[in-house]
Amino acid sequence: MPENEQALVDRFCSGDSSAFQELVEHHKKKVYYVAYDITGDHHEAEDISQEVFIKMFRSLKTFRRDAKMSSWLYQIAVNTSIDSLRRKSPKHQKLMVRLDKASIKENPPGSGITVVDPEQSAEASILQSHISQALQRVSPRERSVFVMRHYNDLKMTEIAEILNVSVGTVKSLLFRAIKKLRKELSFYLGDSGLEVTYE
Repeated sequence: MPENEQALVDRFCSGDSSAFQELVEHHKKKVYYVAYDITGDHHEAEDISQEVFIKMFRSLKTFRRDAKMSSWLYQIAVNTSIDSLRRKSPKHQKLMVRLDKASIKENPPGSGITVVDPEQSAEASILQSHISQALQRVSPRERSVFVMRHYNDLKMTEIAEILNVSVGTVKSLLFRAIKKLRKELSFYLGDSGLEVTYE
């Protein structure tokens, strides 16, 4: 853990509540975008972010000092997001994300970058209704692995650590997610849509 975060945790454990607010300010954007990338819903992402920091507040005094706080919070955010999706009926899930190749490689949802190419924008609009249906066939765990790999560019070993599963399980989940999405969107994405990479 970076020295400045270590100092903030020490201050919090000593009763300084302002230290917790500083930690929240430092990590809130990352936590929000992780939640948004998985749920596809801004309001849900805000609620999940609040829940994540409540969990952080309750557990911070027992946090292992040799661990990386960003990874710890990432794990909480992913698990909380998955739990949120599981609680909801697929009919009520707002899972509208762009899955065309340009979006995955160049414009991940958390990047804050907008694609301005007219052709890409038109294509994304056409895909919108089909993407929603396709994503409902992907389980929350499959979706979370897909998001972590393609939107956040995490390595397989990092995803495995966050989900507390083997690398083989991560590869299997990613393969199943890609296969389902390819099948649903093959007509619109062609052969260049979704790729499985295990680096």
